[in-house]
Amino acid sequence: MSDKNTTSQEFTSYYLQQSTKEFAEDLDKVRNADDFKGDAVAMLVKSLQQGTSLFSAADQERILKARKSGEDK
Repeated sequence: MSDKNTTSQEFTSYYLQQSTKEFAEDLDKVRNADDFKGDAVAMLVKSLQQGTSLFSAADQERILKARKSGEDK
């Protein structure tokens, strides 16, 4: 696997973790809605993942490096 793919996968994972933390209350409201069905989970995850496209490969690397250097402290 290339470094670019690894970075992209790491960033997607980090982005989803941060998004779900930030939007926890809103996501709970959506999940608890009467019209929310099990198959909607995949669509919700895919929607959140699309947010990663707002970040260039260079920005993704920069964010991951900053995160890792913050963990070392």
